Amino acid sequence: MAVAREMCLEAGVRLTPTREQVLFLIWQSHRPLGAYDIIGQLTAHKDQQKRKVVAPPTVYRALDFLLEQGLVHRIASLNAFVGCSIQSTNHPSQFLLCSECGIAIEMESEKINRTIRQKAESYGFKIYTETIEVIGLCAACQAKQGQNSE
Repeated sequence: MAVAREMCLEAGVRLTPTREQVLFLIWQSHRPLGAYDIIGQLTAHKDQQKRKVVAPPTVYRALDFLLEQGLVHRIASLNAFVGCSIQSTNHPSQFLLCSECGIAIEMESEKINRTIRQKAESYGFKIYTETIEVIGLCAACQAKQGQNSE
């Protein structure tokens, strides 16, 4: 959280308590979370006597802010969000997504980024955002499958 606070301070933007709670839940998960999963968790964490449902627009505004600051990424195929493990804003993203356990592994490849930029330029295409999602099985899930088949 200290890194997120510092990034927001440097950018001159405010990491409100709601934004910080949403970010904490996303970073804590290590798996992509949908907005309604986040709403459910935020509601569950409220004091039982003061239990208050968190409105979807509040969470979506927080998610938009976190995306703009480069603190989270949107996994389009899952309509979910995952914490950014690369501390810089607006960078191309590549993710390995395990279809079994749901883990999302962020990776960074300058070679992939360069190839996409070059191809886009050759077609006269202007890139606004870039996220690559590769779906498969992580090493742990492959090992489990190997044990189950024996």
